[in-house]
Amino acid sequence: MIQARSLGGSGLNTPPLVLGGNVFGWTIDAAQSFEILDAFVDGGGCMIDTADCYSAFAPGNKGGESETIIGDWLAHHSRKDVLIATKVGLLDGTGGSGLKASRIAAAIDESLGRLRRDVVDLYFAHKDDPNTPLEETLEAFDKLVKAGKVRAIGASNYTADRLAEALRISNANGWARFTVLQPEYNLVARHGFEGSLQELCLKENIGVMPYSGVASGYLTGKYRTTNDLGNRARSEFVRYYMGDNGPAVLSAMDKIADETGAHLAAIALAWVAGQPAVTAPIASATSPEQLAELIASMTLDLTSHQLACLDEAGAIAAN
Repeated sequence: MIQARSLGGSGLNTPPLVLGGNVFGWTIDAAQSFEILDAFVDGGGCMIDTADCYSAFAPGNKGGESETIIGDWLAHHSRKDVLIATKVGLLDGTGGSGLKASRIAAAIDESLGRLRRDVVDLYFAHKDDPNTPLEETLEAFDKLVKAGKVRAIGASNYTADRLAEALRISNANGWARFTVLQPEYNLVARHGFEGSLQELCLKENIGVMPYSGVASGYLTGKYRTTNDLGNRARSEFVRYYMGDNGPAVLSAMDKIADETGAHLAAIALAWVAGQPAVTAPIASATSPEQLAELIASMTLDLTSHQLACLDEAGAIAAN
């Protein structure tokens, strides 16, 4: 039985897996994306994560392709129960970036148009903008919430100090506050979240939706060495996670896979979902077979011993 979880103080609830939309319009086309979206919702999922810049990094794209595909899917399938999270702040292909009030105000309307919705459920600052005062950014987000264009706001790629300062400013002014955090976090990338950032989220009731839950595919076990990468579009991302003691993590996961019969991807995501402050990790799929492995994580219960073994292997890899 898949149980929904409260996403911090956002007022939103989601099962312990969020579907990443970064591959839509990049490594899979619209028809393939529709197939993944249908299967995700049919499998018990309800939140889809995207961004206005997806996928400007792909040759021939300008940004907004993922939102457009999701919007087309929503229009054709009347999925009123689906939650949409999107982001602003990175280069989007139109020359706009950063978190100035003018950019936020324009970007939300652009995103809503592509998504074919009147409101975004969760709107993230994609990356901290040190060149724009936090007051300006937060007031701009607050105006979106008051205008009914956004239900809740979140921060992605913020340090503990900057997130704490943002919360202080919002509280002092009575503005909408960040209630969700989206950091990088997985078994081979732990130091950026664990510690002061994780403790702040627990203290302030901030729900955590980590990205790279399967380390760009490395924790699926498909890419044991660089020879396995070939010419895959995401090979540079996978290579990033291969160093240090990543193989030790895969070894620990292999043992748990033998014990449970679960795929490595499900094990990796179940570990993330089981960590303090985490509501639901984000993961993307390019085929129904990959998606099935991800969905299985929502009902995978790892024992305390298995979690401890992964903790130990991951801690070694993080050092």
